Amino acid sequence: MDFSVLGPVTVIAGPPAAPIELPLGPAKRRSVLAMLLLRPNATVSVEQLITSLWEDEPPAHARTVIQGHVSRLRAVLAEGGAEDHGVELATHSSAYLLRIPESLIDTQRFDQLTAQASPESAPGEAVRLLRQALGLWRGPALTGTVASPPFAAAAHALEERRLSAVEALARAHKALGEHEEAVRALHPAAVANPLREGLIAALMLALYRSGRQSDAFAWFHRTRQLLDDDLGVDPGQRLSAAYQEILRAAPEADGPQGGAESAGAPGPSGQPVPSAPSHQQSMAAASAAAPVPELLPRPPAGFHGRGAELAELTRLTQGSAEPAQGGAAGGSGGYPQEGGIALLTGPAGVGKTGLAVHWGHAQAAAFPDGRLFADLRGFSGGEATVPAEVLREFLLALGTPAEQIPTSTEAASALYRSLAARRRLLVVLDNAGSSAQVRPLLPGGPHCATLVTSRSRLDGLIATDAARPVRLHALGTEDGAALLGALLGPARVAEDPEAARELVALCDGLPLALRAASAQLMARPRWRLARLATALRDERRRLALLSAEDTGVAAALRNSVARLSADDAQLLRALGTGFAREVNTAEAAALSGADPELIQDSLERLAEMHLLDEEATNRYVMSDLVKLFAQGDGSRRGEGSGGAPGEPSQGA
Repeated sequence: MDFSVLGPVTVIAGPPAAPIELPLGPAKRRSVLAMLLLRPNATVSVEQLITSLWEDEPPAHARTVIQGHVSRLRAVLAEGGAEDHGVELATHSSAYLLRIPESLIDTQRFDQLTAQASPESAPGEAVRLLRQALGLWRGPALTGTVASPPFAAAAHALEERRLSAVEALARAHKALGEHEEAVRALHPAAVANPLREGLIAALMLALYRSGRQSDAFAWFHRTRQLLDDDLGVDPGQRLSAAYQEILRAAPEADGPQGGAESAGAPGPSGQPVPSAPSHQQSMAAASAAAPVPELLPRPPAGFHGRGAELAELTRLTQGSAEPAQGGAAGGSGGYPQEGGIALLTGPAGVGKTGLAVHWGHAQAAAFPDGRLFADLRGFSGGEATVPAEVLREFLLALGTPAEQIPTSTEAASALYRSLAARRRLLVVLDNAGSSAQVRPLLPGGPHCATLVTSRSRLDGLIATDAARPVRLHALGTEDGAALLGALLGPARVAEDPEAARELVALCDGLPLALRAASAQLMARPRWRLARLATALRDERRRLALLSAEDTGVAAALRNSVARLSADDAQLLRALGTGFAREVNTAEAAALSGADPELIQDSLERLAEMHLLDEEATNRYVMSDLVKLFAQGDGSRRGEGSGGAPGEPSQGA
C-alpha cells in the first residue's frame, strides 16, 4: 500500500504488478486524508481540519461533513486492505489519528533518502539516493486538495524540500565532474523558479563548466532583469559571485568541457579541443544498430473524418516528434520540450483506438526509430495487462536480450526510459484503465510521443505528467454516413441516403455501432438500409442487432460498467429507467433516494467513465444506447451480467 502527497493525493493498493488507485472522492475528502498524512501517527483536531478545509466561514454542519468524509475514508482504506498493512484511522475524542508505518508515505521516504545523501563526501551514492528521492514526485505537492492557506503553506514547504534536493543532486554531479548532468537536474527547476538566486547561480556555473558560457551569461542577465522588474532589487551575493567567477574564468570552474562554443578552441595545453558531436549525430549513433520496432496494428478499414482530432494530435506531439528550426524541439535554453503525451478519451465504441492507430500510421515518417503499441486491457472484461508484461515486450522489441531484462517493474521501466531517451519513438498505450497503469510505460525521452486511449478521463495523468486531453465525440451525421459508405460501398448508401442518416442516429454516431450495423448489412446483401433501420427502431432489439460475434456496443458497455462500484451501477440503472435525456443532482437523488452529496460524487464518476456527459454545470445527459443498456434491454439475449446495469430486472 502506498500513500502519496508529492503530487496528487492518492492511495495505491494491490500487488506491485497490478496496482489499483483507490477512489478517494471529492477534494475535501482528499484534503482530510492529506492533513492526516502530513501528521502521521499524531492527532489532528476537528478544529484544525475545519480551518484547513474552509477558507471562508465554515458551514454550521462542518463537523458532520468531516465525520462523513472520515467514515468514507475508513471504508475505502478497508477495501484496499489497510489493516493488513498496519494502517488504521482512529477517533480520539474530537480528533483523528492515522496510525501508519511511515515507510508507506512518500514524504517520509523522501526525507529518509535525502538525509542519507552526502553530495560532497559520497557523490556517487548521493546521486543514486537523490534521484530515487526526486523520483517520488509526480507533480506539485498536495494536488487535489482544497485551496486554503494551510494547504498552500504545506505545499510550499514540501516544494522547498524538493528544490533543496535538486541543488544537492547538482552538487553531487559537480563532484563527479558530470557538469552536463548537473545542468539537466537544475534547468527545469530554474525555469519554474526564476527568482531563486541560489538555484540560478548553480545553473550558471554548471552551464559554464559544460562549455556553455553564453547560456550562463544569458541566465544572469535575464534573472537580473526579473529581479529589477518584479522586486526592484539588484542580484544578491550568490548570483553576483557566480557571475564574477565566470568572468574571471576561475581555475576551479574547470573551463569549458566541450560543446559548439569550444569546438576547435585551444585547450589548456594549447592543443585543439575536439568538437563535440551534434545532438542529431549523437541520436543517430545511439540508434544506428538498434532494431526499429513496428508494433502498431494494421490501420482500421474505412476510417473517415476526424480531421480536427488528427490535427490536434499532430499539434500536441509536434514538439517531441519533429525538430524545430535550429535542431531543437522547442523549449528554452537549448533544451527540447518533454515528449508529448496526448490522452484520447471518450465513451465506449467512439473510435479511440482506431484514431490512434490511423494517426500512428499516417505519421510514420516522424518516428524513424519505431512505433510501439500495447493493449492495456483496462476495459476488456478480464484481467488488465500489468506494466511488467508490457515493459518486457517493449524491451524485447527495442533489442534487449531476454536474459538482460530486469525482473522488477521499476528497473525495467528505468531501462526502457534509457533506451528511449535518444530515439524518436511513438508509443501507443491503448485501453488504459488507470493513470498508475500508464506511468511506468511512459518513455520520457524528449523526442518520443505517447498516445494514451481510455474510457476514463485519467485526471491523474494530466496532473502528474502534463498529458494533453483530446476528447473524442460521436460522429456527426455526414461523417457517420460516409463511414457506412466506406464499409458498404458508396452505391449502397446512395440508394437510400435518408435511411443512412437514420442509421447514424440510431447508432448514436458511434463508429463501433456503425461497424456492427455494417456487418449486419454485409451479411445480408439483399437488405436495403431502410430494413435495418426499421429493425433498430425496436428498442428491445437494438443492442442485440448492434453486435457481431464477440464485439458490439453491449459488450463494450458491459466492460465499462464492470468497473463501477455497486452504488454507481445502481444509480446508472435508476437513471436509465427514470429520465428521458437530462438530469441534475437533485433529480438523480430523488430517483435513487440517496443523499445529494453522495449522488453528486456518483454522477461525477459516471461522467468520468463517459457513461454520462455533463453538457452544462450540473446537467447530465445519457445517450440512447447507454440508456437502453442501463434498462437491461440489451441483456435479454445473453448480453447482461449479474448485478450490473444490462441485467434484466425480475419479471422482464
